[in-house]
Amino acid sequence: MKIYHIATAVLALNLSLLAADGAAIYKKCSACHGEKADVKYANKVPALTSISKEDRIKALQSYKDGSNNAFGMGKVMHLHAKNLSDEDMAAVSEYIDSLK
Repeated sequence: MKIYHIATAVLALNLSLLAADGAAIYKKCSACHGEKADVKYANKVPALTSISKEDRIKALQSYKDGSNNAFGMGKVMHLHAKNLSDEDMAAVSEYIDSLK
């Protein structure tokens, strides 16, 4: 029984280590979008905190698949989004919500 509890604890720790870290992912975004995601980039891209979590995820997904060229940023954003998993997108969007 003791081994079962140890194995369960190790598995839980490993799963938490594998979870996407929205704050770490966002560090790459902050150069353009600001540390608090409140910068209106190039006076045309709205502050990320002003966009719903769901809309941010949809935008990232469409940048990733190349179908989004909003504000003429499609190619640049595709480079940033192409390696993000759905879990990464959800984590970074959740992190941005925490900055409000």
